[in-house]
Amino acid sequence: MKTAPIPANEAQRLATLRKLHILDTGPEERFDAIVDFAASEFDVPIALVSLVDKDRQWFKANVGLPVPQAPRDISFCGHAIQNRELFVVEDALNDERFCDNPLVTDNPHVRFYAGAPLRMKDGTVAGTLCLIASRARHFGPDEQKMLRTLRDLVEDELQAPRH
Repeated sequence: MKTAPIPANEAQRLATLRKLHILDTGPEERFDAIVDFAASEFDVPIALVSLVDKDRQWFKANVGLPVPQAPRDISFCGHAIQNRELFVVEDALNDERFCDNPLVTDNPHVRFYAGAPLRMKDGTVAGTLCLIASRARHFGPDEQKMLRTLRDLVEDELQAPRH
């Protein structure tokens, strides 16, 4: 297993994440609706709005996982936030970064992961909108376009004024 490197702008990224005032808040229909739609549209058992904090990834919206957060050091999302583009692992068993990851070898037996980085206005990445399945699969151009569209909605919601 390869732990994701820490982004060069980590201090700024974490400061921006804190300014969202969203970590550890309750469920919100606006985020839940997006992950519900994503899980159904992409036919995956797990869809998340995952915010990558200092030592954890915290799930603002969660379909399919019985936990509210997971350690950052084993997360796929920690790798996904390194880029501004989609991060897709079509078969984690065939990827040296993840083949011995506990999320692959144990529950939830991740085989497929697609994460769309959530870009903030200052250029930092707060987390991902991600899809997870326990079977390997191809993720084609049309699916990538749809995930980007849903990601854009999540970005807008994250940066909208909080009530």
